[in-house]
Amino acid sequence: MSNSSSQQQCSYDSFPQSGVVAYFSMEVAINPGMPTYSGGLGVLAGDTLRSAADLGTPLVAFTLLHRKGYFRQHLDQEGKQTEDIQPWVVADFCTEEAPRIAVTVEDRTVTVRAWRYDMVGRAGHTIPIYLLDTDLPENSAWDRSLTDHLYGGDSNYRLQQEIILGMGGVRMLNALGHRVNVYHMNEGHAALLTLALLEAQLGGGPLNKVTDLDVKAVRQKCVFTTHTPVPAGHDRFSREQAARILGGERTARLESLGCCHENMLNMTYVALCFSRYVNGVALQHGNVSREMFPAYQIDAITNGVHAPTWVSEPFQDLLDKNILNWRRDNLYLRNAIQIPLPEIIAAHTQAKETLLTEVASRTGLVLNPKVLTLGFARRAATYKRADLLFTDPDRLLEIAQSAGGLQILYSGKAHPMDEPGKALIHSVIEKAHKYSGSDLRVVYLENYDWELGALLTAGVDVWVNTPKRPYEASGTSGMKAALNGVPSLSILDGWWIEGCLEGYTGWAIEDGDDDAAEATSLYEKLEKSVVPLYREAPEAWGNMMRTTVAYNGSFFNTNRMVKQYISNAYYPLTLTELAPVEEPAAVSR
Repeated sequence: MSNSSSQQQCSYDSFPQSGVVAYFSMEVAINPGMPTYSGGLGVLAGDTLRSAADLGTPLVAFTLLHRKGYFRQHLDQEGKQTEDIQPWVVADFCTEEAPRIAVTVEDRTVTVRAWRYDMVGRAGHTIPIYLLDTDLPENSAWDRSLTDHLYGGDSNYRLQQEIILGMGGVRMLNALGHRVNVYHMNEGHAALLTLALLEAQLGGGPLNKVTDLDVKAVRQKCVFTTHTPVPAGHDRFSREQAARILGGERTARLESLGCCHENMLNMTYVALCFSRYVNGVALQHGNVSREMFPAYQIDAITNGVHAPTWVSEPFQDLLDKNILNWRRDNLYLRNAIQIPLPEIIAAHTQAKETLLTEVASRTGLVLNPKVLTLGFARRAATYKRADLLFTDPDRLLEIAQSAGGLQILYSGKAHPMDEPGKALIHSVIEKAHKYSGSDLRVVYLENYDWELGALLTAGVDVWVNTPKRPYEASGTSGMKAALNGVPSLSILDGWWIEGCLEGYTGWAIEDGDDDAAEATSLYEKLEKSVVPLYREAPEAWGNMMRTTVAYNGSFFNTNRMVKQYISNAYYPLTLTELAPVEEPAAVSR
């Protein structure tokens, strides 16, 4: 048990001593050198664990190893995306654990091991992250590949991975000797952990003997965070798939408990059925989720980001100088309102120069540090509307001319199977070529990842976000920008509904009946608010950067978020502590 700072508000002393929280996520951004994440969900998971370590939270985490990563993106001159695997040397980062456990996949016994990565918090508290791996000689060639690719393969591959993560993770927990009070499912990928707990509750007995008390006992242990505001985004598998891969008896039992809809095994319903606490990831997303699943009580805990990870070096130096305790308690960032404006402006200038130096290194293009620079970087999904800025190309060019120049930096990957997403990237790059030699310069940076994301969110002048409502569950890139004093220009969806203080933390793109109407609002905000403030009132612009840190940086962080999970989800005052569910040693699969 690690010692924690006497000043910490959350430590081991705050929690029941008989067990820990087990956090499950299909992807986790653990270390920049480990390609174990694809985007926002994984970055959120990593930031959650970093803050949990800082706060001394008794927690362990489980994910898959993803030995070959997500993918490395390449873009040709026309914007065509191709992909390479991202192999990495596991032993350079992780330590292999001794236990082996087994799960049944499609009537085959698959052996699983775990690699451990220690996430160390600011006061020395360590959270072990276990990465499950099937690349063992006793497994078939196919089974050895099941933990190779994040979001790779087809739906059969996905369901097999989810068995390893959920059911395998619970068994590995027991094999490692952890006593668990709470199981937290970060999205539905890990929902099958509830099935492992149910089988353990039955002591290996037949699933047709399940009672309401058995289900209640499992439910008391489980917490579920849903991130997806559209039905198509929830993992679903045909009944035939489920019976073949998971097993007929298990599928029938889940169906009898209400986990199948439209003749599909729905992992969101599995998690909902077996969780005593469910939350969306922003207030608006909580509302949307309650409409989608009206039979369930769904709360909301708004996402955040890990401040020390995403604040640029110049801003870290600035905050260290002016706000003594900001790393320990991010709420102290409210005191940024007192930082002298010249220091705020100077810190951002350094971050912008660092970003533009990287752009030049990657592309050979030399951009002007004095020109207003917009950033748009996120997964290249069509609902995020990366091309909304180009709805009226002539008007955008006119705005660039009136601004004395305008620079737009894009980045983002499309899933290898997402042809519309790839087409969107091609469209943006095609449009960018048309502005060559004008006052508008558009650059698309390939292979968006953790390190490039940090440079972009710290170095641009305005962060742009244009999702189609209500498809943005939360979004976190704008939160990273806010910590660096970068205001947002965004559709009022996800976290921005809570974060937008018009003229103080950024600007809202007004809702419209169609894309054209919302593009018109975007242009008007650029033309009448953003450009004049940037060009004509540098002190007022600096004040906006300062209020952005003070108002949004102090709230939209995982320091606050983890504390909310602790008090609302993990250990609410009304929850009676129960003994952890342990799987009998005799139950092997």
